[in-house]
Amino acid sequence: EISVLLKGANAFVETLLGLFLLVSTSLNGFLLALLRSELIDDPNDFFARHADQFAQYLTPSFQLYGALYLLSHGVVKLVLVWGLLREKLWAYPASLAVLSLFILYQVIKIVQNHSIPLILLTLFDLVVMWLIWHEYKQLQSHQNP
Repeated sequence: EISVLLKGANAFVETLLGLFLLVSTSLNGFLLALLRSELIDDPNDFFARHADQFAQYLTPSFQLYGALYLLSHGVVKLVLVWGLLREKLWAYPASLAVLSLFILYQVIKIVQNHSIPLILLTLFDLVVMWLIWHEYKQLQSHQNP
């Protein structure tokens, strides 16, 4: 249940961030103005210099892609977490299928980027998958003695 709740919290944050990106059309301009102001005050600010470089990539199409990506992940996971916490049998195979797709995508990104945080997230997802599968088998055995 703890791993499912963690996934639920992650889904909630993804959904909120996706909504924020969707409704904030001037995010890039706001970030650039904020960062430029900080860089004027302290040109050697490590965070501001790196964030300024990142903000250059926040085009409107990238922002829309990010919003849709986060919203789709967040909403799907919220529905699945709700089903798992309510012990709805349909939620178990659906969760396993969705997590499998997420893991496949993450493995592709790991091969491209060698991201340690993404490797850790993928390992966590594999553990969650095992826990979901294990609980699904237990529920099935209780329903079909």
